[in-house]
Amino acid sequence: MLTNERAAHAALDRARPALIRLAGESGTEDRAADLVELWDDTQSAMRALIGGSPLAGQALIHELRNRGLLSLDQAHALVSFAAVRERAERADYVPTTGDVDAARAAVMQLEAALATGTAPDAGHHTSGGPASHAPPATGPVSDPVAADAPAKSREVRRASTLGPVLAIAFIILVAAGFAWWVLGRGGSGLERGIAAYQRGDRLSARAAFAEAARDKPSEALPHVYLGRIAREEGDATTAARELEMAIRLEPGNALAQREMAAHLLAIGNYDLARRFYIRAIELDPTDRNAQGFLGCTMIRLGRVPEGMRFLQRAGQGSWSSCAMPPPMPAAPVQ
Repeated sequence: MLTNERAAHAALDRARPALIRLAGESGTEDRAADLVELWDDTQSAMRALIGGSPLAGQALIHELRNRGLLSLDQAHALVSFAAVRERAERADYVPTTGDVDAARAAVMQLEAALATGTAPDAGHHTSGGPASHAPPATGPVSDPVAADAPAKSREVRRASTLGPVLAIAFIILVAAGFAWWVLGRGGSGLERGIAAYQRGDRLSARAAFAEAARDKPSEALPHVYLGRIAREEGDATTAARELEMAIRLEPGNALAQREMAAHLLAIGNYDLARRFYIRAIELDPTDRNAQGFLGCTMIRLGRVPEGMRFLQRAGQGSWSSCAMPPPMPAAPVQ
């Protein structure tokens, strides 16, 4: 199964350029083409997850569901995307933002299934057979309540005595465990990393975030901070690797999208930075940092009026300096 999951992840990685393009597209032809491309890569990932299959569309989703590899919500999201794909193939169809949202949600749901593994829902039987039930008893039955009344009375008295004692013991154990955690480890790796980063100790912060990434391999935030530290230190290769990992783990994490945009802005890839800032704002419309630096990015691309609108929306901040006009060249000496 591990090999299948790796192949599925690789197929979803191939889908990422189309997903990024959809975040900033308005042209109907381009949007339809990217929706079809994104579905094809998503379908390849589903086939890879079961080791290859000739099945397609809803039949493939149904097979994954029967094998317990998709939850009901995940299957529904993928079925909705399959319907979008069918509509997008029609020459007269105009894709909507709702279609884009359905596609994005389906990819996120499949990534969630790959990241965490999905057990079958309660009541979902993968064996195909009905659940067994014991046959009803027949013949006369004595009254067990009347027969066990004295024994039950003793049990009630014993429970009423033990209840407060067990509750006190539980509280003591919880307090002791919390004290060991706080005094012995100083909080989680993520908490210690953030504290170290805020006081400017990048070395300790990097070690703590690396520990947090090992302890919680499905969380994006440790990789977001590792990518930010690498960007601030000028290590573009490490920054890109950590931020790609963060987005793969949590595609819907607005901070991960914004940090990838900041990395791309720092290395001069303004057009791709613009798309990631737009994605971050879609996920968190209140993010003034993303709005401000999207304005800076637009100005770098020569789209000054649009850039100024985003800067005005963001208000004052560290991004405000990019609105300053470049210095005038000195007059030539006569």
